[in-house]
Amino acid sequence: MSTKPTTTDLEWTELDQRAVDTARVLAADAVQKVGNGHPGTAMSLAPAAYTLFQKVMRHDPADADWTGRDRFVLSAGHSSLTLYIQLYLAGFGLELEDLQSFRTWGSKTPGHPEYGHTTGVETTTGPLGQGVANAVGMAMAARYERGLFDPEAAPGTSPFDHFIYAIAGDGCLQEGISAEASSLAGHQKLGNLVLLWDDNHISIEGDTETAVSEDTVKRYEAYGWHVQRVQPKENGDLDPEALFAAIQAAKAVTDKPSFIAMRSIIAWPAPNAQNTEAAHGSALGDDEVAATKRVLGFDPEKSFEVSDEVLAHTRGALDRGREAKAEWDKTFAAWRTANPERAAEFDRIAATELPAGWEEKLPVFEAGKGVATRAASGKVLQALGAVIPELWGGSADLAGSNNTTIDKNSSFLPADNPLPGADPYGRTIHFGIREHSMAAEMNGIALHGNTRIYGGTFLVFSDYMRNAVRLSALMHLPVTYVWTHDSIGLGEDGPTHQPVEHLASLRAIPGLNVVRPADANETAIAWREILRRYTKVFGKGAPHGLALTRQGVPTYEANDDAAKGGYVLFEAEGGTPEVILIGTGSEVHVAVEAREQLQAEGIPTRVVSMPSVEWFEEQDQGYRDSVLPPSVRARVAVEAGIGLTWHRFVGDAGRIVSLEHFGASADGKVLFQEFGFTAENVASVARESIAAAQR
Repeated sequence: MSTKPTTTDLEWTELDQRAVDTARVLAADAVQKVGNGHPGTAMSLAPAAYTLFQKVMRHDPADADWTGRDRFVLSAGHSSLTLYIQLYLAGFGLELEDLQSFRTWGSKTPGHPEYGHTTGVETTTGPLGQGVANAVGMAMAARYERGLFDPEAAPGTSPFDHFIYAIAGDGCLQEGISAEASSLAGHQKLGNLVLLWDDNHISIEGDTETAVSEDTVKRYEAYGWHVQRVQPKENGDLDPEALFAAIQAAKAVTDKPSFIAMRSIIAWPAPNAQNTEAAHGSALGDDEVAATKRVLGFDPEKSFEVSDEVLAHTRGALDRGREAKAEWDKTFAAWRTANPERAAEFDRIAATELPAGWEEKLPVFEAGKGVATRAASGKVLQALGAVIPELWGGSADLAGSNNTTIDKNSSFLPADNPLPGADPYGRTIHFGIREHSMAAEMNGIALHGNTRIYGGTFLVFSDYMRNAVRLSALMHLPVTYVWTHDSIGLGEDGPTHQPVEHLASLRAIPGLNVVRPADANETAIAWREILRRYTKVFGKGAPHGLALTRQGVPTYEANDDAAKGGYVLFEAEGGTPEVILIGTGSEVHVAVEAREQLQAEGIPTRVVSMPSVEWFEEQDQGYRDSVLPPSVRARVAVEAGIGLTWHRFVGDAGRIVSLEHFGASADGKVLFQEFGFTAENVASVARESIAAAQR
């Protein structure tokens, strides 16, 4: 039944073609059964996805998390059936019933692929373009991982050498995030990345001529990619032989990422639905599904038809995967024998354990001294960088302001980059002025595994990052966002750069922990807690956003209870607290000064520092009540942003000193004075709260 091998060494049999056609009818049937979804792209992409999963990628369906595997990212996540059907055919654990329950409650086949929900899904995709940036991040992580464990190995000989494959659609490449990420990938010369573009000329509004006229292939050439175009067969179907040859050529180019443009016809070979926008996001209809089955030689009266012969053929991926993994294991064992110290480091990092004694390297800052928390964060990173080699990161061109340079003499850049310190395995990433893709690349780095990633910019620019930050939380990824210049305290740059709504907005993302330390010592404790939480002991990870000051703030004695998210910084003197002042970040010292005024008046006042609402709410009720006793109804929350966060903490008699409008261009101290972030105003508001509590 085998056809004659081609010059590309691709063996393509009648069973291979039947498996591809089976994937097409399964896509049509799955969408038809549930009544919604995206059948057309899954149908036309079937040859490409099948070629990758059955003929190209090194993976083991029985061990989907194998370190040595190639990664696959479906950036065009709306075509989730493209991935699900290949996972089913190859034996990753999905069965026919899972395809039959597509997009239904409790199924393993949700509308868009979800990381951690379906075995074999490497990342959650759906928001277009995110997957392109995820793939770039994975390729970066693969290079850094190689540098950690096997930097001297010749290209292609290390057990840590593997490829990242991604499929993107027209929508992915129209989204600006893909342009950001692709530009960086070309600059970084990521030769381990292969991006396949499904060039089908169709989007929801019809032909892409409605919105796009550029030459996308030339655009990728300009980014510095190796580019190829694969023409379809005469009948319009994707050509597996030509595609396989293009992939092999791409893999041979080791100093550039590769871009393969695949001209396809959406919903091919549906007689009436092909090449229509309706096939993008709607069920084909019973008649069209039946007609398509007739074209492909399937029984139109049968649904979800998979022959035993086809399934036995595609499940051969299990045997091939087992063999590939066994061969890799030999190479890995030889590496372990030759590199016992690195092997021990690999075991530690793979287990998400931190080096012994790492906490002893954390700086402790002198009480009373004014230090910007961004500066304290930078000192923490430099101290920990020396002992935690898997910790790396950088900034969106703001390293000097964000203090995110972990090693000024080591930049993650190709060896031929002219900048001093350029090292393909360097510690400091220069993401460029690309905040959105930076966040999504960080997700890809975290998903790849075996490193700990952080990235910085100004807090106000978290708006550019939000979609990727949301996906960090949705996937429970242990990434750390270093957001500096966290309030009107940044001063003269004015309202365009002064975050007002951002803290509350970010706290609204489920699963994102926002940490706004009051001083240098809280900053060090925050980093310690974040790194601790990245270990497997804590189960699922979580992203963290550090909100740090530009301006100096007073330093207080270190208190480990800061890791609980909220704690008593200064206790009331002279009896039970009559009022509690709750502060975060640079406003904590304002609360402390207000306490001094109130205490001088004989009003026992407690100050609570609450660097992380999320961490605080994880604590048991007893602890939370010990910090915020229910009996003390007079409370004031102080934060230089909108007060949305704080209503649930201050209660009916409480008050909030907040900023419910944009800032202004002036010195930060002037703005704090003008907008009421003063000890005098906080003390006055505290008296109002005491009066309200006594009514």
